[in-house]
Amino acid sequence: MSNRGFPTEFLLLPFADTHELQLLHFALFLGIYLAALLGNGLILTAVACNHRLHTPMYFFLLNLSLIDLGSISTIVPKAMANSLWDITTISYAGCATQVFFFIVFVTAEFYLLTIMAYDRYIAICKPLHYGTIMASRTCVNMAAAVWGSTFLYAVLHTANTFSLPLCQGNLLDQFFCELPQILKLSCSDAYLREAVLLVVSAILGFVCFIFLVLSYVPIFRSVLRIPSQQGQHKAFSTCLPHLAVVSLFISTSIFAYLKPSSISSPFLNLLLAVLYSVVPPALNPLIYSMQNKELKCAVKRQIWSMFSSTYKDPFTLQ
Repeated sequence: MSNRGFPTEFLLLPFADTHELQLLHFALFLGIYLAALLGNGLILTAVACNHRLHTPMYFFLLNLSLIDLGSISTIVPKAMANSLWDITTISYAGCATQVFFFIVFVTAEFYLLTIMAYDRYIAICKPLHYGTIMASRTCVNMAAAVWGSTFLYAVLHTANTFSLPLCQGNLLDQFFCELPQILKLSCSDAYLREAVLLVVSAILGFVCFIFLVLSYVPIFRSVLRIPSQQGQHKAFSTCLPHLAVVSLFISTSIFAYLKPSSISSPFLNLLLAVLYSVVPPALNPLIYSMQNKELKCAVKRQIWSMFSSTYKDPFTLQ
């Protein structure tokens, strides 16, 4: 039987066996990371600097961009450094830090997407009460509740996980410190404590998912009852990007964690982890700006102001 203990470092799964392919992965991750920084940074500055975007929907979108920046910055820089320098190690403290922040940002994103669905429900199904229900103080309280609850949740999860003695070595079958991979290394009797937390997490996630579904059913019914095609298009342009982001986030996460063990492999695990943890933060700004004319114009103004010393605004809404 292996001795129980706490390793000083963990070994991560490399993307490739040769250094040349590792450099290719470094270049790919660098491109994705820069795209995420640019896209989310533009949304942050556009929403913050444009008073026309100081509405509940864009306030939550600003928080989503912050979450995406935090989420991708928790994982990708370390993965790029490992690929560039051809190393696979991460310290015990570094792994705990990565797990903590990843839990914070992933959980916050799920909760925030749920609140954004509620915001769209009120805006489309109860437009006359929107200003009263989604008042500024209410939106700030919702955002604060998301950040506060996810912080406490991450503290609880991380402290409980890294208090478990490990009996199966220190090799993680993933390119970053993923919670399920760490739990695989723990002793079977100690794992039961964390299993209770995981069950509670699954129940909360299921409740949020049901809330999302129940929000969008009346949304689509209300939109389809709008007599004009222009009105329908405007309503869909505010809710379809959110639905696309939710679908991308939930589908990749569910398949990553609930896929049959018969089709599991190191390559598939790496691919799914990239799809649910790295790709969404880079795609979300593009998804939201494609259909939203107001946001698209604000982002264009921001880009124009960055490259023009004498700012003239050609990007006005028609």
